[in-house]
Amino acid sequence: MADTVEVIRSEALAGIPHGFLGRRGGVSQGVVAGLNVGHGADDAMEAVAENRRRAVAAVLPGAALATVYQVHSPHVVYAAGPWPYEERPRADAMVTDRPGLLLGVVTADCAPVLLADRAAGVIGAAHAGWRGAHGGVLEATVTAMERLGARAGRIAAAIGPAIAQRSYEVDGRFAENFTAADKRFFAPGRAGHWQFDLEGYAAMRLAAAGVATVDPLGLDTYSDAARFFSYRRSVHRGEPSYGRQLSLIGLPR
Repeated sequence: MADTVEVIRSEALAGIPHGFLGRRGGVSQGVVAGLNVGHGADDAMEAVAENRRRAVAAVLPGAALATVYQVHSPHVVYAAGPWPYEERPRADAMVTDRPGLLLGVVTADCAPVLLADRAAGVIGAAHAGWRGAHGGVLEATVTAMERLGARAGRIAAAIGPAIAQRSYEVDGRFAENFTAADKRFFAPGRAGHWQFDLEGYAAMRLAAAGVATVDPLGLDTYSDAARFFSYRRSVHRGEPSYGRQLSLIGLPR
């Protein structure tokens, strides 16, 4: 892995400290080599802590890092500061108006979404797998931001590295969770299977919630093993564990 932490940014969030990180620039070894930030990845706690420190330093030096216990839900919490590791709320999105605080979501194929209303000084970060997106986590994040003074029509959102449609095979039972209007996000695959467009689906949900600017970065976690961790790729390879990458957004002091 490269020594320098790679920070991928969105033009839609220009001027707001943020970054979508992959696996480059970390200290972890083995199948999770690189910038693994997942505590559940069978990695050394010291390595995860150092990787998180490097991630914060690369995006907003000196900031505190707030993360949640992600459960594929539509639940959003307000972050006034970081929670102790054992006390992290079970949620999949955070919002804040506090300067000097980085909101961080951890992913390994699900879509990380970073949001900001510059005028209001309000930001959000959401972990949107298909269950969370389908359950309304993105709309709930917009609503929570509005409670802090944001307006949907001023919010810019960027969708970071996630599993791409060409890499995301699903079966008919999966497709049954969606409405007829959502069928445009399913491309025909092999017999009895489809290819699901998670990024496109998340972008649609954001736009339907009134978000003014949506920037899907089009980065596929599954197909780029040198750059990103991927749960599905690790399963297909029969690996014993998989790394997680971090997406961050904050307000400067």
